[in-house]
Amino acid sequence: MPKTEPRTELDVRYSSADAEPMPWAEAVTRLAAAELFWISTVRPDGRPHVTPLPAVWLDDALHFATGPEERKARNLAANPQTVLTTGTNLWNSGCDLVVEGAAVRVTDERALRRLAAAWERKYGSFWHYEVRDGCFHHGSGHAYVFAVAPRTAFGFGKGEPFSQTRWRFA
Repeated sequence: MPKTEPRTELDVRYSSADAEPMPWAEAVTRLAAAELFWISTVRPDGRPHVTPLPAVWLDDALHFATGPEERKARNLAANPQTVLTTGTNLWNSGCDLVVEGAAVRVTDERALRRLAAAWERKYGSFWHYEVRDGCFHHGSGHAYVFAVAPRTAFGFGKGEPFSQTRWRFA
């Protein structure tokens, strides 16, 4: 995925008077460090589905894994548009991040090996994956791996100054 610098905008309607837009590089650092994300998908009948999962930032995209029969995988088969969120559950400190984009399945074994190594570096040996047949394998199960390159992302700085930054990608 190409490295692009997004268009960055501070939404003054939801920001303190002295707020500055968060640089994309800071958002990437936070995305790479975050341990837990919430993924939002849409069921084929239009109802929303939200669930927590671990994710890895690599090659300008968030990556997550899911079993092919899990609800999120079935939802993405019908509609690849998704939202991943991470942050704090506090209103007056920290930063929340939202990444919107299309989930694209990763099947290239070289890319999957790099991702498997990144998962284990980030989360430890519990998340050790073998790679074969275009999937992650762990124990008796296997998982599809998806990449979500941001189309639009938001950063919500909480506490003084409050800020809302939007990043738009070409």
